[in-house]
Amino acid sequence: MVKMSTDEKWAYLVGLDDSLLMGGAMLSEYTSALVRSADLAFVGDAFLACIITSLAVIETHLRSEARTKEGRLVDLISSALIADDLKAELHILRKCRNRWVHVAEPWEDESCEYTEESEAELEEVAKRCLVAMRRTIYANPWI
Repeated sequence: MVKMSTDEKWAYLVGLDDSLLMGGAMLSEYTSALVRSADLAFVGDAFLACIITSLAVIETHLRSEARTKEGRLVDLISSALIADDLKAELHILRKCRNRWVHVAEPWEDESCEYTEESEAELEEVAKRCLVAMRRTIYANPWI
């Protein structure tokens, strides 16, 4: 896999916004700050941070859309008014994030070893998260 330059990463993010935002999006300041952090993490090769932050954006946005303080991310996704294929992707990405975030025995968990191979995998998952994040926050545009 060829490593993207910083400029190519920014162009990738702009391309996502150009292709996925149809109209306008209303986001809280908190959500906007998280989106910026996810983008900066991606551009800075902090792919795990990008994944975690992208899922935080999704959770925050879905919680805002549902107007609730309650519920787990899995439930927010399942009850969200978004496309079924996006729901399926979010569940896959949530499970990937959980594998890294909710490690019961980190000293014995070889599945979370950080290697060059896992770095490449995390970059691909980060890209998927950035797409899913934008699809989620742009799902109900206003025109």
